Amino acid sequence: MSPTPLAIEVKNVSKSYDKVKALDCVSLSVQRGEIFGLIGPDGAGKTTLFKILVTLLNADEGSATVDGLNITNDYKKIRARVGYMPGKFSLYPDLTIEENMEFFATLFGVTVEQNYDLVAPIYKQIEPFKKRRAGRLSGGMKQKLALSCALIHKPSVLFLDEPTTGVDAVSRSEFWDMLQQLKQQGLSMLVSTPYMDEASRCDRIALCNNGHILDIDSPQHMVEKFDGKLYGIKSSCMFELLKDLRSLDTVANCYTAGEYHHVLAGKGFDSQQLVQSLIAQGHSEIEIKPIIPDIEDVFIKLLSNEK
Repeated sequence: MSPTPLAIEVKNVSKSYDKVKALDCVSLSVQRGEIFGLIGPDGAGKTTLFKILVTLLNADEGSATVDGLNITNDYKKIRARVGYMPGKFSLYPDLTIEENMEFFATLFGVTVEQNYDLVAPIYKQIEPFKKRRAGRLSGGMKQKLALSCALIHKPSVLFLDEPTTGVDAVSRSEFWDMLQQLKQQGLSMLVSTPYMDEASRCDRIALCNNGHILDIDSPQHMVEKFDGKLYGIKSSCMFELLKDLRSLDTVANCYTAGEYHHVLAGKGFDSQQLVQSLIAQGHSEIEIKPIIPDIEDVFIKLLSNEK
């Protein structure tokens, strides 16, 4: 008996636009029933990879499969099996919620009633407004409608390209709760986001930048692998503090994170000596404490290593 194919498998995929390399030898795999996150800033290559995997764009090099199907030879079958929610709202603004749902169901040769059970937890939240035109919906409601339309044909793999960009924090949290519910139904998902705090909602993540994969692992393991001591520090003049910290040989890296600057200790770092040095430079109300790194700290350290 042959093993069940991976939901997604990418091997050494590269893509360039003129002289700009959007993807450079990218490889990753997504297990069945997994939420896999592509985490990185704008320009990291996330959308390009999505377009290649949903067969809207051809790769220059490499190969990939979706649901066990080759993206080049089996593109028609793949399009029938995947759901795709692009970053920009792409439904018809002049059609109502109900009309958009019916339109997308018809495209895939199904009816809303056939797969209503799958979308019901999401669609019921906007169904009372089903006669409202999509262009008049709030960001959170547009998000729910787009997800419902991407699911209406019961896909085996769901692609969500920065689905929470431009929506409020409450809607973002609700959206990830909905993805967890879909995961429990066995749906495999590839989600991209520039928000580091959303990484913890994924089973595994790939941190990416400038077309490269920096690391792939579970969020917890990434944090556990963080090599080095990290401190949070603040004073009465944060801008001057940042400049002075970056000038020290014992500070490997320093960057702003909320109300503190995060300091990665370098060779010879001593927190008490640092405080005395800063006082001598005229800083006051200094507070320093060791902190536990998060995914953003891991990402910044990986970027520093790459440079």
